[in-house]
Parts: sequence; C-alpha cells; structure tokens
Amino acid sequence: MTESSAPERSLVLVKPDGFARRLTGEVLRRIEAKGYALVALRILTPTREMLAAHYAEHEGKPFFEPLLEFMSSGPVTAVVIEGEGGIPGFRAMAGATNPTDAAPGSIRGDLGRDWGTKVQQNIVHGSDSPESAAREIAIWFPEL
Repeated sequence: MTESSAPERSLVLVKPDGFARRLTGEVLRRIEAKGYALVALRILTPTREMLAAHYAEHEGKPFFEPLLEFMSSGPVTAVVIEGEGGIPGFRAMAGATNPTDAAPGSIRGDLGRDWGTKVQQNIVHGSDSPESAAREIAIWFPEL
C-alpha cells in the first residue's frame, strides 16, 4: 500500500475581465467538474495594497503598475480550491498565460483572447507553487 499525499490548496482568481464577462460560473464549473473542492470564495474589488503584496515579485518591472491598475479596475472572484495535485491541475486547466497560445479546452484557450491592452487580460490566476499558494491565500483569505 502506498501513502497518499495530502491534498493541495491553491488560490484561484477570476480576474476583472473574467468577472465582467460573467465567466465566474464557467470557471467554477470547470474546477468542480475536475473534482476539486471549493474551500472558500469571495467577491471583492482588491485594494492596491493587497495587489502589491500579491504581485510583490514583479515590483519594479514595467508591467507592475499597469497590472495593479487592471486588477483593481473591478470585482474579482477569489477562490481557494483543494485537491490532489490542485496547483498543477488548475494551471493546466487555465492554459498558457497568453490566451493566443493557450490550447483549446483550457480556460484561456476557450474563453480568452488578446485584447491589445498594456496587460494581458487572461481571465484567471492560479498559484504556481505550494509556497506561492500559502502566501497568496494568506493575503486573500487571512482567516484561513
């Protein structure tokens, strides 16, 4: 008998473009259809402080300010998901960062496109590692 690893948690954000296009339900449907559990969910317009903490590793890069401006431009749906392989699983579901390059069947491949904006509006964010997930979840869901 092999030992099973603990389920992973990941932060998923439906970004302002996805929220404005009413794609939150479709993103959540795909997450649940894949078998991941929704642990926490909230809709909010993030503050600049939250976003600066979330994207701290990008501070000083040319896209940092436009990214904060875009992400604070309207409501987002913040979700903590949980399941075996949740981090790489959701990232595969999300698809390539650039929707033009994202494979059909992925969230970005099916629902996203290049809008010619300063910042890639690509519908969703998903944590890229267990360390990032822990840090991001603490920002968006400090009560967890």
